[in-house]
Amino acid sequence: MTSAPSAKHAGNAVPGEYIRIESVFRDWISADSASSFPAEPGRYHLYISPACPWAHRTAIVRRLKGLAEVVSLSAVDPLRDQRGWAFAVEDGASSDPVNGFEYLAEAYVASDTDYAGRVSVPVLWDRESDRIVNNESSEIIQMLNSEFDAWGDSSLDLYPSELKGEIDEINDLVYTNVNNGVYRCGFAKSQEAYERAAVRLFETLDLLDARLSTQRYLVGGRSTLADWRLFTTLVRFDAVYLGHFKCNLRRIADYANLSGYMRDLYSVPGVAATFDLDQIKRHYYMSHSSLNPLGIVPVGPELDLAVPHDRDRFTKPGTPG
Repeated sequence: MTSAPSAKHAGNAVPGEYIRIESVFRDWISADSASSFPAEPGRYHLYISPACPWAHRTAIVRRLKGLAEVVSLSAVDPLRDQRGWAFAVEDGASSDPVNGFEYLAEAYVASDTDYAGRVSVPVLWDRESDRIVNNESSEIIQMLNSEFDAWGDSSLDLYPSELKGEIDEINDLVYTNVNNGVYRCGFAKSQEAYERAAVRLFETLDLLDARLSTQRYLVGGRSTLADWRLFTTLVRFDAVYLGHFKCNLRRIADYANLSGYMRDLYSVPGVAATFDLDQIKRHYYMSHSSLNPLGIVPVGPELDLAVPHDRDRFTKPGTPG
């Protein structure tokens, strides 16, 4: 694995640094029928926002694993205000098909009557116990990858045991400096915090671009959870993070390998259907009033994710991934 960003940028938090609050609901669905949350078709529901990168990764894995008829899915409205994620109202009724909630916050309170923390997507909901099982995307995608294989595509393993150590290692780097790094830039409350996050972000993107100059995917010769965790940040980068979060040292389009890699993943059957650029732009530019008080949504950039890539030069046709 490539090395981490330089030590001069490491250390404790600095004043004004954005600190992400950890997810609270961390129960686990298991293929073991004796589990408190056994895997069963039709029992679980996934609440997402297509605008959110953390939720987007769960929608992608659900699609790739062939679980559309096994784990149901619905989306909140892309605009998030001080009341949190809301469900659209259609013909006087909530668009939430499971509980008829008006706000996603109701799912959190239904699961814990004393809950007063952050309300986030994705949410994996259990219809049987009427509560949230898990709201941590990195764990939800692991469950979708392995615990529903009796009904999904068991031939596809995005977290193979022989690669877990390397996947986990690169996930830590990508989460800290890229997935969360763009937020550390956008929501920094001091120049020092912003510059520190920006340096780490682009040092890491440089490292990833170099890594991808000699291999098609981040780990091994196949796509894994590591790729899909990175993809959802890359595909939003030039349209949102570049300007809205001040991540403007370089575009993803300026990276010869990262840009082709992103388009390669986008071309995987089913992935394009999970991507909604309009919702993404409306969410970021209209929901973050502290960053964009007038809520004006830019008309660009034009993204052509269907431009041919040359990533298959690393693998023969038909190679898994």
